[in-house]
Amino acid sequence: MMLTTTQIVDRLELAASTLRRLPNPPRSTPRRDGNTWPQVIHDVHEAYGYNKPQLRAVPSARDIAFMEETINWLRHVPRTDDRKILWMRAEGYRWRPICIQVGLTRSTAHHRAMAAVLAIQRAINR
Repeated sequence: MMLTTTQIVDRLELAASTLRRLPNPPRSTPRRDGNTWPQVIHDVHEAYGYNKPQLRAVPSARDIAFMEETINWLRHVPRTDDRKILWMRAEGYRWRPICIQVGLTRSTAHHRAMAAVLAIQRAINR
């Protein structure tokens, strides 16, 4: 199956979205302040569940498999900064924070991103 550059960018955005929706179990991240106290309830309505429930759509196994495959595509991009540019764009960052992060002008960062997508396209469509 031949993928276009637009399809590759869309898949990268979908992979970033899937990664964001993965559950984060308690104690799976490093402890920051070591505080073991329970969360303080500031309002009576918070204590009894009067707030709207926050539903999180957990991705399916198929979504996770697509995400893993798409993240694996990034190994076809030789430069670390180019991978960072692609992933930050997939996560929805605007060009200014990306350019500050990698130390490039906007046009250079855009050209590098397009070259990285083309490198992925060449590698996949072989």
